[in-house]
Amino acid sequence: MKTFFRLALQALILLVVALLSAVTAMRFAIHGREVAVPDLVGKTPPEARRIAELNGFQFEVERQYYSLKVPEGRILSQLPLPSARVRRGWQIRVAESLGPQRVVIPDVVGESERAAEINILRRGLNLGSVANVELPDVPANQVIAQSPSASASSISAPKISLLAAQAESPQAFLMPSFVGRTVKDATAALKNAGIQPGNITPVPSQSEPPESALLVAPPAPPSPASVIVSQNPAAGAKVLSGSSVSFEVR
Repeated sequence: MKTFFRLALQALILLVVALLSAVTAMRFAIHGREVAVPDLVGKTPPEARRIAELNGFQFEVERQYYSLKVPEGRILSQLPLPSARVRRGWQIRVAESLGPQRVVIPDVVGESERAAEINILRRGLNLGSVANVELPDVPANQVIAQSPSASASSISAPKISLLAAQAESPQAFLMPSFVGRTVKDATAALKNAGIQPGNITPVPSQSEPPESALLVAPPAPPSPASVIVSQNPAAGAKVLSGSSVSFEVR
């Protein structure tokens, strides 16, 4: 019995040693592929790319910024940061310095979006985001604000973002029912909502028997007192200001 327990204990010890060896080998395999990120700040993009690729990294110039401290054409910042440990093949993204700001920010407020874009690009700047807002009494596509403002100094990026007016969306209405109302009443209600009356078509009376249909006089032309029997669009439909509605009347 003692021999059995001694053998079992030895087997357990060997199993623990094997597990520890496996964990150590796994940790070494994982961390053995990690390398320190080189410091690329201050290098030119070609120099930085060469260093990054020699160390097994990918390289990308992602942005450009003005800087009073870092000369033009040099790396201003990087991610991941220098000395960080990452796996080989990781991408290092950098920002390139444009040097001190040398351009004057133009005043494009009041210009059209297209004219403002041309003005911005002509000065060597980039057009940033363009937002639109509905404003009454302001022409569509007219620039109403910009960022940074005109003649601003110490800006960080060579981009100008714009806020421009856009055409007002037509007002929408739910079509009411005009069946049973006179043409005069319906026309007045439509004009108040900015909707135009369309075709007004008279329909023959159904009081006459079918066999005498050929003898019945054609329906009288519609008048303001004519009564609406159907409409298009139907009641409950969504219509926009400026659209039209057609009626059949008697």
